[in-house]
Amino acid sequence: MGMLKEFKEFAMKGNVLDMAVGIIIGAAFGKIVTSLVNDVIMPPIGVVLGNVDFSSLAVTLRQKTEAAPAVTIRYGLFINTIIDFVIVAFAIFIVIKQLNRLKRPEAPPPPTTKDCPRCLMAIPLKATRCGHCTAEIG
Repeated sequence: MGMLKEFKEFAMKGNVLDMAVGIIIGAAFGKIVTSLVNDVIMPPIGVVLGNVDFSSLAVTLRQKTEAAPAVTIRYGLFINTIIDFVIVAFAIFIVIKQLNRLKRPEAPPPPTTKDCPRCLMAIPLKATRCGHCTAEIG
């Protein structure tokens, strides 16, 4: 029973739950980006490049026979995947940049003391005489 209790405590920690939510949202976001690339971005690029369908671009290494399927290198799908990755990476960069901007530390509070020029001990800012060496502060 102890191992089950340990597993429950581990699974209910904040970091594990946050990671699980992140993975689920990331998978859904990946599907959205794939659709964006395949259905929105690549068709106009294909039209500009002479009605090229990137998903069908391939180099055939061996033709299809009755005994074996064709062997192809589908570099068009690879191009789509690279564009997917760049868009996802850029979106994650923007999100992390915004989160880091929000997490910036606050400015330190203004100082309340200054150093005596003669003995270098800390004294209040409004002091006109050092309490340590009795020197007058101008």
